[in-house]
Amino acid sequence: MVGRPAKKRATLADVARHAGVSTGTASKALNGRLDIAGDTRDRVLAAVAALGYRPTTTQWEPPRTRTIAAVFDVLTSPYVANVLDGVLAAATTAQVDLLVRSAPDRATRATKAAARGWVAEQKESGVVGIVGITLAAPNAVLQAAKEARMPFVMIDPVDLKDPRTVSVGSANWAGGRTATEHLLELGHRRIGWIGGPAASAAARERFHGYRAALDSAGISLDQDLVRSDSFSIETGLEHGRALLALPEPPTAILTGDDEIAVGVLAVARELGVPVPERLSVVGFDDTPQATWTSPQLTSVHQPLTGMGRMAVETLLAMADGVQPASRHVQLATSLTVRDSTAPPARRR
Repeated sequence: MVGRPAKKRATLADVARHAGVSTGTASKALNGRLDIAGDTRDRVLAAVAALGYRPTTTQWEPPRTRTIAAVFDVLTSPYVANVLDGVLAAATTAQVDLLVRSAPDRATRATKAAARGWVAEQKESGVVGIVGITLAAPNAVLQAAKEARMPFVMIDPVDLKDPRTVSVGSANWAGGRTATEHLLELGHRRIGWIGGPAASAAARERFHGYRAALDSAGISLDQDLVRSDSFSIETGLEHGRALLALPEPPTAILTGDDEIAVGVLAVARELGVPVPERLSVVGFDDTPQATWTSPQLTSVHQPLTGMGRMAVETLLAMADGVQPASRHVQLATSLTVRDSTAPPARRR
């Protein structure tokens, strides 16, 4: 009796032919490489299932999806929401899972043992890297992540002590200078400043850009026109009211972010100061909030979604053992001019 011939074992070339791709692409898909399209990977995996392919050297398992975490203090901020949009888009493109988590409380961030425990929890849940969005006082957590070999990328860090930390931001100095130059070109000479916390590198850089533009125009900095506080509407309300109550109030106010600018606009309306007829106001970030105000807000545009994307791409490269070419990445800013700025009344 003649037995049936043994069924030919499927090869990688058979899988590639069945999926309509090259052998190299099929190999990348089976090894979980990220530099191929999702539909291509799906076709290769479908071919594997259809042909019953198994490598001859090792037992193959379908590649597991990697997981990253995005951590922040306050989700209600339009700034954070826009950055997260970029983080999610990049995670989707890279086919990694994204965990969105509130940051550990201040006590955890200030205590080495607690910070180590928090980082260990992330690692146990399968996280291969963390993106921190404007976390204040993150130093103990960053050190714990470094000890655990957990890649960590900060976006616009606050009170950061280790200059070796990888960070992504925008050209804040250039943005502050461009916004101030816009007001100077309109004819303003008394330009107030309401910025964010001194611990924020981004806030400091924006202020230095404002000051550099004044210096270039031969205008001495008037400390009576300078305020700094948190990035919030309340800051705009409090300090905007103080600036407009001066014997000689500013004809324009440049703010550290759009939320501060919204507070200034509210105070101007409350005090009967028309914008932009008697007061020009400029924000920073150019969030969707800038188009919800009346008048619509002139604002320095930050590529917030681009910052989120860049942070994820940098993080995944670090997880693969590739160190970034620069530890501090800055994306370009530009000025979006809307209805909240005009020449001062005396010029008109």
